[in-house]
Amino acid sequence: MSHTAEADPTRRAGAILTVDLGAIAANWRGLRDAGRAGGQQIDCAAVLKADAYGTGATVVGPRLAAEGCRHFFVAHIDEGVALRAVLPDLPIYVLNGLLPGTEPDFVEHGLTPVLNHLAQLNSWRAAAQRFNRPLDAVIHIDTGMHRLGFSPEEAQALVNERGRLRGLRLALLMSHLVVSEEPANPINGEQLSRFRSFVKAMPGAPASLANSSGIFLGPDYHFDLLRPGAALYGINPLPGQPNPMLLTVRLVSRILQTRRIDALQTVGYGAAWRSARPSRVATIALGYADGYFRNLINRAHVYIAGHRVPVIGRISMDLVTIDVTDVPESACQAGATVEVLGEHLTADDLADHARTNAYEVMTALGRRYARLYIDGPENSQ
Repeated sequence: MSHTAEADPTRRAGAILTVDLGAIAANWRGLRDAGRAGGQQIDCAAVLKADAYGTGATVVGPRLAAEGCRHFFVAHIDEGVALRAVLPDLPIYVLNGLLPGTEPDFVEHGLTPVLNHLAQLNSWRAAAQRFNRPLDAVIHIDTGMHRLGFSPEEAQALVNERGRLRGLRLALLMSHLVVSEEPANPINGEQLSRFRSFVKAMPGAPASLANSSGIFLGPDYHFDLLRPGAALYGINPLPGQPNPMLLTVRLVSRILQTRRIDALQTVGYGAAWRSARPSRVATIALGYADGYFRNLINRAHVYIAGHRVPVIGRISMDLVTIDVTDVPESACQAGATVEVLGEHLTADDLADHARTNAYEVMTALGRRYARLYIDGPENSQ
């Protein structure tokens, strides 16, 4: 490898994703402090599933651990195995729980399953007997999501017979909010009441209910451990209100070519856009293979040197076309960068254009991007 390539890993990249670890750490601190506003010493975890919402779990995890985070959640066991390689000592909880036959893998890698029904509990207890040592466990009860978790009947059976936990260390009781981003929705209060009843009937274990938006529902929802995910990465936990979180990612793509076309010419597959005037069209190096959704056809925009630029025509696998007619030609030369995500257009904004949510935008961030990690000093105080 040449010295130039080593000095600039983005040299050959068509698109570059910059992740600000300092901003993620600052967001974690802010969420932790929100939980401690009443003077309670509440812990704050970090949800790193889906590769830390597309930002890179094995990089983000150690940065948050350095910031003081001591609890980490992932969805799949393989995510936990990868994270364990960089977090050798801290608790890692696997939300999807035990798949049959995976008990030895959990034990080998020191992972804690989130147990979602009695059969998983029985399997984990049998593993504790087989390995002849106590094993940590999280009990997840369903308070209204109707997805994963102990049913009300199973939860009551556990309350009635605590001996079912023999051989296990109960690390956490948890549930998951359905509509926490809607503070006035009565479902929040109903879930809180059900969870409180279960926690009261199972004394002695810490409890966790609040996800990102749940933290902003107030101290009644905080319990012992906050469990933010999306807000760590800059996604707005308060839809319809100003975003209290810092921006954490910036995505730019490079212009490959700019061409002039006459009026009434079509651009791209399917002739889905036609010029109303003589125009200049630039083609940039990303597409739906990189997570830039096909349904953004003719309804998204990007930014070049502060100019808002419309995306035109169909989104291709590797290419996107934009109308740069009103942008100075000097800013549209081959190799120039175009802001796809950043200060002018956040993941929440792009999600609105794509008629989805920012979670999908973030977790779809492509693996072909050159990734740069920075630790903004302004965010690390």
